[in-house]
Amino acid sequence: MLQAENVLFTITILLYVAAMVFYFLFIAVKKESFAKIATLIQLVGLVLHTVALICRGIGAGRLPLTNQYEFATSFAWGLSLVSLIFLWRFKFPVLGAFAAPVIILIIGYAALQSREVRELMPSLRSSWLGIHVSTAIIAYGAFGVSFVLGFIFLMREKMQNSAFWDSHVPAREKLDVIGYRSVCLGLLFLSFTMITGAIWAEQAWGSYWSWDPKETWSLVTWLVYAIYLHMRLRRGWKGRAAAIFAVVGFICVIFTYIGVNTFLPGIHSYA
Repeated sequence: MLQAENVLFTITILLYVAAMVFYFLFIAVKKESFAKIATLIQLVGLVLHTVALICRGIGAGRLPLTNQYEFATSFAWGLSLVSLIFLWRFKFPVLGAFAAPVIILIIGYAALQSREVRELMPSLRSSWLGIHVSTAIIAYGAFGVSFVLGFIFLMREKMQNSAFWDSHVPAREKLDVIGYRSVCLGLLFLSFTMITGAIWAEQAWGSYWSWDPKETWSLVTWLVYAIYLHMRLRRGWKGRAAAIFAVVGFICVIFTYIGVNTFLPGIHSYA
């Protein structure tokens, strides 16, 4: 199963790269057919990505969510899934062109990590593992989409007015609303992540909160997005300021995942 997972993982990366190429061709050549091909390739890649994760789980005899490699590839899976949902929901193929490079960077990071299957440490042998980590994956995926939307919003004002951009990129007001929805989705699941993590920590270590670097930066990330929602709902903060906040928030997400593990090791250093 692990050998099959390795093959499927490689094919998945190639499919995501192919999808990115066709998304870029869609923008360069301005042909709808390229966007449809790109979306189909990304969907096939997501299906094989899912099968690869299942094979990893069967081969390891546990949920494939317990180390840097497994979480990184799951993170890429979550971003691919959420981006496809938003792409389908809002008929917005240009989103795929901006999301694909982010997906490739994350899954590329996964490819650099050790794929060795190790026995779970006692604190990870809990039924909370699947709930806690899966909600984090969806949260990170949604925040990744909000980052992409924020970036597109900031680029939208620099895009030349043309029939292509006007028909394939929503007006800035709609981009702002879509970005807001993705932040709401991400913050909801991040809240679930922190709540389930606190319950799990109490059972594993006897304390709901220990100010571990990962916990602290998760809280910082949650506060950044909570401030975003507060400023939007109470102060009417929209448009450019909200887009910048979405970009900064995702930088916090990346630091919480990669930066903390690299520079601030703690009891969460395994993922």
